[in-house]
Amino acid sequence: MELEIQTMQPGERLYAYRQSTQLEGQTGGIGRLRGDFGKDGREFFTTWEDGHGRYKTDAFRQEFDRVVNTLRQPGGLFSGRSEMARICHDHADAGFDGNYCREYGFRINTQQYSYLLRCHTDPGDYNFYLFAYMTEHLGRHMENAGRGIRFITPDYKELFRIPDGDKVRITWSDGERIEHTCRYIDDCHLELGRGMDGIRHICQLAEQLRQNGGTVIPLRSSLPEQCYNLLPSTGGIILVKKGETGFFKTDLPDMGREENRAFVLETNEKLGVSRAQAEAMLAGSIFGWQTQAADPCSYDEQGRILTPKQRFQKERGEAR
Repeated sequence: MELEIQTMQPGERLYAYRQSTQLEGQTGGIGRLRGDFGKDGREFFTTWEDGHGRYKTDAFRQEFDRVVNTLRQPGGLFSGRSEMARICHDHADAGFDGNYCREYGFRINTQQYSYLLRCHTDPGDYNFYLFAYMTEHLGRHMENAGRGIRFITPDYKELFRIPDGDKVRITWSDGERIEHTCRYIDDCHLELGRGMDGIRHICQLAEQLRQNGGTVIPLRSSLPEQCYNLLPSTGGIILVKKGETGFFKTDLPDMGREENRAFVLETNEKLGVSRAQAEAMLAGSIFGWQTQAADPCSYDEQGRILTPKQRFQKERGEAR
């Protein structure tokens, strides 16, 4: 059996982890195979976990066996830990930061099914997770989820949108803060955290927040945890932290506005923070993290604010 193995795209990585029952049904999740290569790196220990039972047909079982056996052939991803490490090294663009370590993602498509493979090569832990989906169901959910998850006021005014899989922070009237990962269910429902108890209608969530004195802000994955910036009123160097109102003072000397600006640009660049991100961080700390100005998509590469038309064109380009 010949397999076309592709690098997993960023938007597909969400589906290479265990899904809730609700999402398994919507995405056509059939189940997952997890395994490792043992102490010597050449063994093959696996465990299968069922997803949505109605998709696990005889036709799927037969194809799944062929897929796994093909991956186990010499030089394949499942032929051993060293071979997997070599393939991952040769496909650096497949790498991403997982929950605990550096991981690599690949996708395999057949006529009816899609297989998302997440792997890492450290001994002493599972080395791979292979998730199986109905291609049509998975594609439909990913396309719909591309519209983002909406958060609104009780009178239906949109506050902001976040990409599927991003986090929000809810702050209650007593000061308690809770961060939740959000998943797209449909245009009017989201999964706040994990499980059926976390499914909310966006109107229900807005009313719940109003009744309990709560507020919600996005913690955009497109923003850094912190960055340096200039205090607009004085030109002094400040530290801005994602999700926090205002700024934090630094012990850095005041070298004058222009030298301070040069230092901020150079330091942020070393930290991997773009000018668009820095401007969005400053705007969020001043005007609120719900505002459109706190989204780096609102700026060009030089950190200049985009017109609505320019922003639309930029978002379309990134979606491709």
